[in-house]
Parts: sequence; C-alpha cells; structure tokens
Amino acid sequence: MNNKALRLLEFPRIREILSTHATTDIGHDLCLQLPVSSDLAHVAQLQAETQEAMVILTYRGDSPMIPFSDVRGPLNLAQKGATLSMRTLLDIADCSRAAAAAKRALVTDRENTPILRGIAARLEPHTDLSRAITDAIISEEEMADNASPELSDIRRHIRQCNDRVKEKLQSIIHSGGSGKYLQDAIVTVRNGRYVIPVRQEYRQFIPGLVHDQSASGATLFVEPLSVVEAGNDLKQWQSKEHQEIERILLMLSGDVAEAADDLAENIENLAKLDVAFAKGAMARWMNAIEPKLNAEGRIRFVRVRHPLLDPETVVPCDLWMGEDFTTLVITGPNTGGKTVTLKTVGLITLMAQAGLHVPGNLGTEIAVFDEVYADIGDEQSIEQSLSTFSSHMTNIVEILANVERNDLVLFDELGAGTDPTEGAALGQAILERLLKHGIRTVATTHYSELKAFALSRKGVENASVEFDVATLRPTYRLSIGVPGKSNAFEISRRLGLPSALIDAAKELLSQSTILFEDVLTNAEYHRQVAEKERQIAEEARAETVRLRNEAEALYRNIAQGKESAMRKAKEDARKVLDKARRESAAIIEELRAVKKSGQLSAEAQDLTRRLRVLDDSLALPADDEGLRLHTPPKDLNVGDSVQIMDTGTVAQVVAVPDAKGEVQVQAGIIKMKVHLSKLKLVEQEAKKKRTTVRTQTGAAERTVPLECDVRGMALDEALAESERYLDMAVMAGLHEVAIIHGKGTGTLRGGIQQHFKKHPHVKSLRLGQFGEGESGVSIVTLK
Repeated sequence: MNNKALRLLEFPRIREILSTHATTDIGHDLCLQLPVSSDLAHVAQLQAETQEAMVILTYRGDSPMIPFSDVRGPLNLAQKGATLSMRTLLDIADCSRAAAAAKRALVTDRENTPILRGIAARLEPHTDLSRAITDAIISEEEMADNASPELSDIRRHIRQCNDRVKEKLQSIIHSGGSGKYLQDAIVTVRNGRYVIPVRQEYRQFIPGLVHDQSASGATLFVEPLSVVEAGNDLKQWQSKEHQEIERILLMLSGDVAEAADDLAENIENLAKLDVAFAKGAMARWMNAIEPKLNAEGRIRFVRVRHPLLDPETVVPCDLWMGEDFTTLVITGPNTGGKTVTLKTVGLITLMAQAGLHVPGNLGTEIAVFDEVYADIGDEQSIEQSLSTFSSHMTNIVEILANVERNDLVLFDELGAGTDPTEGAALGQAILERLLKHGIRTVATTHYSELKAFALSRKGVENASVEFDVATLRPTYRLSIGVPGKSNAFEISRRLGLPSALIDAAKELLSQSTILFEDVLTNAEYHRQVAEKERQIAEEARAETVRLRNEAEALYRNIAQGKESAMRKAKEDARKVLDKARRESAAIIEELRAVKKSGQLSAEAQDLTRRLRVLDDSLALPADDEGLRLHTPPKDLNVGDSVQIMDTGTVAQVVAVPDAKGEVQVQAGIIKMKVHLSKLKLVEQEAKKKRTTVRTQTGAAERTVPLECDVRGMALDEALAESERYLDMAVMAGLHEVAIIHGKGTGTLRGGIQQHFKKHPHVKSLRLGQFGEGESGVSIVTLK
C-alpha cells in the first residue's frame, strides 16, 4: 500500500493507538509498522486472529502476555562464544517464562481459537534453562552461593577471612595504646583492603601500608602490618570467587547458545501474539466488530464511526457502493462532513485490510483492494512553485497513471482551485474514465455540473451531507441518492454578510441554476421529513417491542408463580397423605385387635370416629365434571349396597337418610354416618364382577378387586392409589393382591417396589411370574 495514502488517511495515528495496547517493546515496534495486506485470504486470517484475541481477552479479562526484553542480539553473541552478563541472562529467563505462560494460557482444549493456539504451540519455553539461570543468579549484580559447590566453598572462606581481619582491626581500635592515634574508631575499606583512619602526626606509631588519605591530608587510611597477610588471603579468595562466577556465566551462556534458535523463534512468535492481543484490546476499546470481507469491490457501512474522532460526539455513517454504482459523488456545505466521510471510507478500508476490527455495527462489509489512492487536502509548495490546483492535479496524474481495476480512489474537492467551468469539466472527464474501467471512486465536490452528471450517468450516484436549514448548521449525516446544496448563501448570512449582498448574488445566478437548486432544496426538505417520520416509526416499533417483552416477562413470572404454587400444594398434599397413611395403619392394627376379641367395645366406636375424621381429611372437593358424572341415590332402603365415593369402600345401608341427608352404613364391623352425596348405589351386575370376601364376623360383605391398575398414572398418583387400595384390601381381609403398573420405562415399577418394601401392611413383594404378567405386575402378600 502506498505510503502517501496511508499518511493522508492518518493511518499512522491508528498504528500509534495500537502500539499503546502492546505489552512488550518488540510488540510495540511491530504495531508501529503494522502492514496493510491486499490478499483476501490473508486479511481474513488476520481478522480471525483479532477475533480470537478478543475471545480470550473476554474470557480471561486480561492479556496472557508477560513483558520481556528483545534478546535476539545477545543470543547471536552467545552462539559466537561470548559470555553473557547476569542482567542479560535474567532477560533470557524472563523471555522463557513469557513463552511458558503464553503456551499454558493458549494451548488448551478451547476450540474457538485455533490460530493463536497454533502459534502458541510452536513455543519452546526451555523451563530447565530458565530455572537454572534464576537459581544461580539473584540479581544483575549478585550470584547465589549455591550456583556451584565451588562458589559456596569460596564464599565460606571469604567470610572466615573477613571475620579474622575485622577481629584484628577491632582489637587495635579498642586497645588502650592505639586508640589515641586514630581519627575515628571505625574500620573502613580502601582499594578493596580493610583499613583504619590514622592521624597524620601519629603515622609512625601504627606501622602498616597506607592505601589512601583524606582530602585535607590530616587522615591516612592504614592497613596495619598485623592484618596484611590476612588481607592478602582475602584478596586471593575474592579473585577465586570472580573466576568461579565467570566460569558459571560462561557455562550458562553455553546453555543459552544451544537453545538460541528456539529462543529466537519464541521471540518472533511472542511478538506475533502480542500484536494480536493489542489488536483485540484496541477492538474492545473502540467497541469494534469484525467486518465481512469480499473481493468484488462491495462496501457497506452500517453506522460506522471515524476511529480518530470522539466516540461520544461522532455521527455514525451509513454508506454503500460497489453493486448498483461504482462512483459516489458527495456534495454539501463546507464544514458539513464531506472530507470526514471520505477519510472514513479510506481509513476503515485500511484498518480492515490490516486485520483490525472496525468501529461499526454488524452487517458492515469491506472490500479488499490492491491499492488505495487519495488526493485530500492542500499540498501547495512555494519551493516547487505548485499552486493548490497544481498540487491536486500532480496527485491526480500520478493516480491515473498507476490505478488499476481493483483499486479504491478518493478525491477531495475534485476540480477545485481553477475556473469552475473548466474544473467541473476536468472532474467529469476523470470520473468518466474511472467509471469506464470499473474502479471504485468516491469524490467530494461543490460543482452543480458533477451533481447533474451523477444524476444522468448510470453507475454514478449522488450523496449529500445533511444541512439543517432551520438552524443553519450541518448534521454530518450522509444521505445517498440525493445531491446536496452548498448552502453558501445561508452560511454567509449566518456569518454576518449583509442581506443586500446576498440578494444581489442570487440575482446573478442563471435561471436554470436557480431551478436546479430549488429542486435540490425541495428534495432535501421532503427527505428530512421522511427521515423524521421514519425515526418516529422506529421509536413506536421499539416501544411496541418493549411492551411485548414486558408482557412476555410478566406472563413468564405468572406461569412460574403458578408452577411454584402447584409444587407447594402437591408437597402439602403429600405431607397430608403421609400423615393419613400412618394414622390409617395404626387404626387398622387396632381394628385387627378388636376383630380378634370379637367384641364391639367403646374402643371400637372411638376407632370408628377416628376413621371417619381421617376419611373427611382425605376427601377432596368434587369438581363440576365429577358432579355431573355422579348422581346421589334417591331411594335407599335398609340392606342396599352402596359405595363410599371418597374411599371406594362398599358398605350396606343400616338406616335410611335422616333430615340432614346422612345415612348410617356398615362396612365390615364398622358403622358410620356418611352424607347421601358421597354414596353411590352398587348395581347387582357390578357386584357380580367383583370378588366377594367375607369377614371373620360375617356381619357384612366388602367388595374389593384382587388387582389395582395404575398404568398411565404419574408416580405420585400411582403410589396414592396403591396405598388406598392396600388399605381396602387389608380391611377386607385379602391375603394376596396384584398391582398392575406395566413394563414401560420402569419408573412406576421401580417406585412401587421401593415404596412397598417396608410398608407396614406388606409381608412380601415380588414381580409377577409367567402367566401373571411378569415384570408388568407386582404381587403383594399382605400381613
């Protein structure tokens, strides 16, 4: 891509913004040199790379990159046999740690980041080398004692020598005879030797070597002869320490040289990752999206914003071209936003082709061009004797000489700077040539001739930046399909030009020009009215959608509340049923005891009362449909067989209904009063179809079937029905019954088997055998 267009469209500023999001120095430098690609497949890969970086940044919250220095130069030196410094070796260790961290963060099972994962997979962290360096080197000026056994031993001897020297010097300082000869009672170091400060006039009383003196000459720094030998030993051990450190550095440098190729490749891959994450961070900062790409020259902007303008105040741009027309002529007043629109088209295209996401809405589509040419601004030069028109024409000549079909050309104020008639004719000829070759072109102008050219020529379309006549201010919104007015008279009036001059200027216009401008004004007025009506319709639609969403949310809340209430009601019912089962089991046990005694005592009457209360607690109110299906018997006689609807128990009428409608019936040995509405007359045919079991007392007959069919019920319903049936079977004195639950998925079978294994009425439980229904039936033996 030509550098002149990059500069005119301010792409270097985009690079600078991108570089602020880089983590490493080498990534920062690469961002400042970000290239623009013209290969569709490569651009698509760069866009996918940026999208993957955004995914990881959103998932992690930050970049997985760790800062490191560019050590490619020291790596080359290590390969040539040089000994690296401790600072350089620590930088190399930092680079290895950065590679390990990036690989650990990116080489995962995540399937939506294949490009970045592939780059990270090529990293070779060399963690052993990094650990060896950090274990041996504490800082850029200090090596650890355990860097080698030799170094540890040497430093032990150095500490011992230091202690001996200091002890001897301390004894001299604190001795009564020598203390008066010293300037200060301290031990200091000069030229790497331990010395004491001796007054000049007492030099002869402290024999030793003078290593330094004060600026005034009044103090001499003397190493006493008694510690010279110990100081020499210390010097020798310090020399050995230096040699051992050099040996360790040389060894580590050799290890670095062996891994230098991998480390250099790591730096390149880490730099690529850093640029990718810088692009992702910039996209998040700009609230940018991944645009669609094409190689057919189609451009479609959906509320695209100029990336260098304040996002709070910039007016989004909706623009399209490349299908029905390839040339767009933008007109409108000065300061109306024509040049900003032109730069937006060029800069957004460059950003997309550099792999950067663009600030806009979904649906934005960018064409990948081979070159982008731009003639924007005034580049007149006094030195080169170039006027405004000459500078523009020099650029245009160069563009026309190099432009090809798959290029994008941007002209600002085409034909300006010379005679309007000639300038308009030149502009029309230039546009005609570019149109003939199918080159995508965007041009701004004030010339009415170019507006008319766009109206009459196929493949060319007018566009205008809006101007609010009421406020005499531009709105910066672009409208395609309608040419714009320059509004020079209105702007001049707002700036204070006398009305008389403006009226005089209007009289100088030709009649055709006045008519053309009036048509434009009328078209712009009606377009703005239609736009306002469209906005009102959009607001109404948005309000309708909001109300619909609120209604749907309210409906969901009501449904959830209903479901919650149903769950609570079922839970309460389940608790009542459990309590009733326990009480009924206790009553049945007591009834059995009464039956064995053969007497109906007061206890039996009390049990009858408790059973009636229990029966009333379990009764459910009949719904309308149940009332229609069940009609209470009208004429009951003593001895008639009736069925109690709440429990299904068959009893015999002992006394006819009283004034309250209550009938005294007897079920087995139990007598009770039941309201007429809860009774059903048992027909003789129905009685014949049931199994009749006679109780031990022989007082009555209870009709109870030998099987209970719960197929098609939910598990809770099946358990409740089975419980009631077993209660009836126990009261009727049955020994073995069958519960038919079907085979199906096994839910009913498993639930029933689990529930009745420890039931107080059940002696044993098994599945049916061949001829009994097999696994679709549970055979229950009662106690």
